[in-house]
Amino acid sequence: MIYLDNAATTKPVPEAVEAMLPYLTEYYGNPSSIYSFSDKSKNVIQDTRDFIAESLHAKSEEIYFTAGGSESDNWAIKAAAEACASKGKHIITSGIEHHAVLHTCQYLEKHGYEVTYVGVDENGILNMEELRAAVREDTILISVMFANNEIGTIQPVREIGELAKEKGILFHTDAVQAYGQIPIDVEELHIDMLSGSGHKFHGPKGIGFLYIRKGVKIRSFIHGGAQERARRAGTENVPGIAGMGAAAKYSFRVMEEKIRKETALRDYLIDRVLSEIPYVRLNGDRSQRLPGNANFSFRFVEGESMLIHLDQKGICASSGSACTSGSLDPSHVLLAIGLPHEIAHGSLRLTLSEETTREELDYVVDNLKEIVSYIRNMSPLYEDFVKEQGRKESEHVQ
Repeated sequence: MIYLDNAATTKPVPEAVEAMLPYLTEYYGNPSSIYSFSDKSKNVIQDTRDFIAESLHAKSEEIYFTAGGSESDNWAIKAAAEACASKGKHIITSGIEHHAVLHTCQYLEKHGYEVTYVGVDENGILNMEELRAAVREDTILISVMFANNEIGTIQPVREIGELAKEKGILFHTDAVQAYGQIPIDVEELHIDMLSGSGHKFHGPKGIGFLYIRKGVKIRSFIHGGAQERARRAGTENVPGIAGMGAAAKYSFRVMEEKIRKETALRDYLIDRVLSEIPYVRLNGDRSQRLPGNANFSFRFVEGESMLIHLDQKGICASSGSACTSGSLDPSHVLLAIGLPHEIAHGSLRLTLSEETTREELDYVVDNLKEIVSYIRNMSPLYEDFVKEQGRKESEHVQ
């Protein structure tokens, strides 16, 4: 099997699995208990909190553990909206956010809030002039993702953070795809809240975190006990936290080499696909993108058909966000960057890891060429297109 769907989830590293095991077997105490048997659980929670804070250039008390990126996004946006309602009820986001952000904003729209969805350019980069123009006196929150989960485009986070700080507006970023992949400094970037998820950087599923800058007044999201400094009730997922902590340490230890390797392989993959398969386009910015992300649209091809054929060759890929798999609608991200429906339907996302090899990519591209050709040859639209191209070439020669 060749796994090229790391934007959907990543393979847990051995360090993460090994870190979890003791808290599933030997050290199973509830971290809220006062006896010494629970100290191991308390300690690993604090150790993970400390490291994630350090990796973001934040303070330990600014990190809160959640069940994953979607919960973190919901908490940040809903709680900020409620806390700032007396100041205003206007929120700004982008049209290419993950559905954890978009659907949360749509929920708030049904409850009296107004949301402005700022557009992006053809590469998926936020239009800063449009963002500046969208800011109003009653704007209370800007939520823009750090890097897009489908096309990999990295947003101008520093500029967004500076604008938010200048205007006295809270700035939340969904960094689920970025944390553990590229460096992030919440102080330099003026980020007030940031979402992360363990399974995107070789940790376990069902565990994530939310960074909340000290001084940001937002309510608790889950009510009950006093866990997470009384801001997120519920017994902590100790094994998950331990695994996420080990995965974070691993990711930051190898980050520099990982970026170098993945970027080189990504560019090699992009160059081969664009030069060897006709009628294909790269989605997202050529360089301002995550190291391991390559997203293509193939004309006269259905993305689902490509995935089935690739799967038969032992290749795991995706046609967009894993959270929308099974949907017949084209990607909202690809429509937002200006692709027509018929081309957006023919998208393929290939996302690499540090384990990906050049030989694997050669195998993928060689098979992809055959698959695309096979699917197109069954398409009457492609047949008509080829005939029309032939007619135009004949007229040109004459």
